Amino acid sequence: MTPDATAGPATTDISDAHPEAQVCDPVFQVFGGRVSFSGPIATLKVFEDNTLVKQAVETPGEGRVLVVDGGGSTRCGLVGGNLAVSAATNGWAGLVVHGCIRDADELGRQPLGVRALAAMPRKSQRGLHSGQAGIPVVFAGVVFREGAWLCADRDGIVVLPEAPSDV
Repeated sequence: MTPDATAGPATTDISDAHPEAQVCDPVFQVFGGRVSFSGPIATLKVFEDNTLVKQAVETPGEGRVLVVDGGGSTRCGLVGGNLAVSAATNGWAGLVVHGCIRDADELGRQPLGVRALAAMPRKSQRGLHSGQAGIPVVFAGVVFREGAWLCADRDGIVVLPEAPSDV
């Protein structure tokens, strides 16, 4: 894993300059080939079914961060190596998954930031549950909204209504 020089300001600097910034509870592990990443948020709410995740990462990411509320389930991985390749290829800056990933070594080889609760080898079951895209999702003490700005690095994850211009 390597830092990304274009990832944006450090989360510590953002937190210092913007006391109103939302800061995620420290529950996420670092996966993916980029330690630091930032961008506008796109949201999904799913449960043990990664159909919508697959559909999202197959579209142009345009530097966005896909925030996936997987309900905190640790029973299956919602993002694996194939989806990480799609996300990186299609220009997603990163993924934040309130759930698990799989294929951790493959994720580590992609130029993509990934945060998740844990790794789990079991795959999700497509078609098991429905999901929603574009709605506010809440986990780790933060409300994630479409279009808000997220920045992640080794110190954590911060969210602001828009990208800061002063940091």
